[in-house]
Amino acid sequence: MDAVFKALADPTRRDLLDELYREDGQTLHALEARFEMTRYGVMKHLKLLEDAGLVVTRRRGREKLHFLNPVPIRLVHDRWVSKYAEPWAAALSDLKTRLESPMEKIFEIYIKTTPERLWEAITDSEIRSKYQFGMNISSDWTPGSRFEMSPNGGDLLGEGENIEVDPPRKLVQSMRALWGEDVKAEGTSRITWEIEPVGDSCHLTVTHDQLREGANEQLYGGWPMILSGLKTWLETGEKLTTPGSLMYT
Repeated sequence: MDAVFKALADPTRRDLLDELYREDGQTLHALEARFEMTRYGVMKHLKLLEDAGLVVTRRRGREKLHFLNPVPIRLVHDRWVSKYAEPWAAALSDLKTRLESPMEKIFEIYIKTTPERLWEAITDSEIRSKYQFGMNISSDWTPGSRFEMSPNGGDLLGEGENIEVDPPRKLVQSMRALWGEDVKAEGTSRITWEIEPVGDSCHLTVTHDQLREGANEQLYGGWPMILSGLKTWLETGEKLTTPGSLMYT
């Protein structure tokens, strides 16, 4: 967390995060044009943000795109803010990223666990319900199989297909949200879970893409809280009790 606080302490780095909040997936050239400093200066600030996990980069052809990763900020909120805040204050502090094009969200987090245990936490219905708003998930986890999500046997709130299943490394799923007419109208998007072992920990990347331009934020806005809950459960055996995390429990 020290790297996160150090990165956020500088106003220029906060401005860079604001730019990615405004428009995600920008090149260095686009970001450089918005600041009165050298290209090297912008690169230096971006490197510190990357080291803190607040910015994620992806190659698209010859371009390198920069994406805001709100998960570390969510962890700061869960650790130091939520227990002092009223429920409505925590709800107001949730990150809501408005993207233009492409509609792709990337989230990264490091969790002290094994790939096998992390895979189990992603695919086991009972464990999943402990960190994803009380939602149970059912599937046989074979390529081409169907999965369904519902709160404790209640109404079906999400469904999709397991496109690629490669335990304990990668899971690619199509997903259709069903909890309201507004999200149903968004159609199908794609979620990719990628697990990379790093020492005694795992680097988890969740990419939510194939979203239409201007898609409803309900589809992807909950990922920071979900991944914070996943990390908390695996590392401490406890559930988050922040407002929203216990929505269906």
